[in-house]
Amino acid sequence: MNRLRCWALILLCFVLTACSARMPLHPDQMQFSPLAFELPQVERLVLPNGIRLFLKEDHELPLVSVTAMIGAGSIGDPATKTGQGGVFASLLRTGGAGEMSPEALDEKLEHLAADFSATSDTYTTTLGLSLRSGDLRAGLGVLADVLRRPGFDVQRLELARKQAVEGVRRQDDDPGAVAQRTFMKALYGDHPLGRTPTEKTLQAVTREDLVAFHRRYSHPENLWLGISGDFSRGELKALLEELFGSWEGGAFRYQDVPPFGGVTSPSLILAQKEIPQTTILMGQVGIEKGNPDLQALRVMNFILGGGGFNSRLMREVRSNRGLAYSVYSYFQVGRLLPGPFIAGAETKSASTMEVVGLMRALIGEMRESPVPEADLQLAKESLINSFVFAFTDSHDIVTQRMRLDFFDYPDGYLETYRDKVAAVTGEDVLRVARRYLDPDRQIVVLVGDEAALDAPPSSLGLPVRPAAQID
Repeated sequence: MNRLRCWALILLCFVLTACSARMPLHPDQMQFSPLAFELPQVERLVLPNGIRLFLKEDHELPLVSVTAMIGAGSIGDPATKTGQGGVFASLLRTGGAGEMSPEALDEKLEHLAADFSATSDTYTTTLGLSLRSGDLRAGLGVLADVLRRPGFDVQRLELARKQAVEGVRRQDDDPGAVAQRTFMKALYGDHPLGRTPTEKTLQAVTREDLVAFHRRYSHPENLWLGISGDFSRGELKALLEELFGSWEGGAFRYQDVPPFGGVTSPSLILAQKEIPQTTILMGQVGIEKGNPDLQALRVMNFILGGGGFNSRLMREVRSNRGLAYSVYSYFQVGRLLPGPFIAGAETKSASTMEVVGLMRALIGEMRESPVPEADLQLAKESLINSFVFAFTDSHDIVTQRMRLDFFDYPDGYLETYRDKVAAVTGEDVLRVARRYLDPDRQIVVLVGDEAALDAPPSSLGLPVRPAAQID
């Protein structure tokens, strides 16, 4: 027995010695292979009638996701019918299609256990369909009917209108929504980018308007179709040609995009609301996607307010002074027109003007001197390392490629993204800050109780206007 224990002890010592010989003494001594990342591939095809297809097979689950994107959105809404695009999208989903009444369409989707939605944004109308791969033929048949033969049921139109009007009536309940609406109106004026639906404009939308919109823009050459999941490429392509092949192409005119060249006068706009805290937004017209300074601006904004707790706004306003739970900034990069630069925060009424002044000062400091090298490297590494997380979902990858095609991004945009971020210098950050940030040209919006503020709004030195003047 003693001999067995002796051999066991010898064996244990041998194992421990071997393990310790392989284990680094310190984490700094650990070595790893370089991280390799290749962009996922998406197949792009064009059907004979002009429909653009973006396909990615993924057989992990017996599911298929489909996104159909029509190249027309709310940017084309007449001023007197603002909100028409949203009503159109709602009726695509709920108004019946082909030989199916609205009720029959709902029952069909329920029978398929399919998730089907329709939304409208500035430039597009998008349909989303998710279902079991075994029901793909039936699901794509429904999608084809909706795209080609929507019903626009009158009763469902009235229901959609009532729901939209109720949303308008309740929009002032949320201070953040009030601030966003006021800010965009002040920045873009009567341009479609500055408009929001009202009860009057929604009441003006007719079924004939929806039919005309569909007739004009639901066209094979204006349709982008992204499909991912458990399907066979050859069988899917044959099915699409069967369902959509008879849809004739031909002459077609894309939706007009009204240009924006306005110059915004700096001012402070106050939306009076008797609440114990103030919602703050400030900013100016920014850039569109083709701007060569795009990646330098991404790096600059990460340092200013886009990097969470690593950003100057968060560190100074929240961490150091405890004046706000959340403070941020971002460039909403415009796809076809310049989008806004926005910095925002929420704070108690009694610290409102202090926070506004501090945010403006921090924005101004970005223009004054180069950023420290450590801040620059952290921003670039964070943006580069987070890039891979945009490719974790198969269908997100497909829709991303589809939108890059629709908005005519240059070839290699994704492939060169990391290199362009890595090439940004401290001089680039200072240059773009001086060019695209100017507190003296910015709009400031406050939603809160003027009587409870720590200083009068006029103390900022900007013209003060009530929000009612720009509605």
